[in-house]
Amino acid sequence: MPEEVLFESESRRSREEIASYLRTVADSLESGNAITLTHGEQSVTMEPPARPTFEVKAEREGPVDGPGELSVEFELEWDEDGGDLEIE
Repeated sequence: MPEEVLFESESRRSREEIASYLRTVADSLESGNAITLTHGEQSVTMEPPARPTFEVKAEREGPVDGPGELSVEFELEWDEDGGDLEIE
């Protein structure tokens, strides 16, 4: 199925700024509110269901014999029609 990017943001931030951003998202999730992602003029609001699929991924990209790039990704996923996704 084709992918449509609704929002994307990438910037260098301090660990404290990242924690604050994640905390704001976490507070919205915990209280059952919609989450709004904003960066500059770009913004999107989404309403995750009560039990979305949650994926955490740690990756290393680069050559086997040299330094690479490390990343941690957090992803919430759900069907747009409100149904539950099957975890494979």
